[in-house]
Amino acid sequence: QVHLVESGGNLVQAGGSLRLSCAASGGAVSVATMNWYRQAPGKQRDLVARITHDSTTNYGDSVKGRFTISRDNAENTVYLQMNSLKPEDTAVYYCNYADGQSNFWGQGTQVTVSS
Repeated sequence: QVHLVESGGNLVQAGGSLRLSCAASGGAVSVATMNWYRQAPGKQRDLVARITHDSTTNYGDSVKGRFTISRDNAENTVYLQMNSLKPEDTAVYYCNYADGQSNFWGQGTQVTVSS
C-alpha cells in the first residue's frame, strides 16, 4: 500500500507562485509514474503534469510553460512548481502513483487563486 500526502496548497493572488509537495511512503517514486491531477468544483479531474520513472515529463496544455514537475528520489517526494498562477488554476490538486500494477491517490490539497 502506497500512502501519498500532498501539501503546499494555499490562497494566492493571480500571478503568484506555489510549490506543491507529494510525500510518498510504501513505494518508491523513482520507479513509478507520478502524476498531478486537479479537479475544480463541478468539473472532471484532469491531468496537470506527469513524470515517469525515466524522468520524462508531460504537461496539460493549460499549464505548459508555467508549471514544472520534479522528483527528489532521496526524499521520495514529487513536487509541482506553479508559476504565473491564474484564477482558472483554482482546484483541489491530487497526487497519483501508478506503477502498472497499482494506482494510489493522495487526499488532495486546495489551491485558490484570487483575481
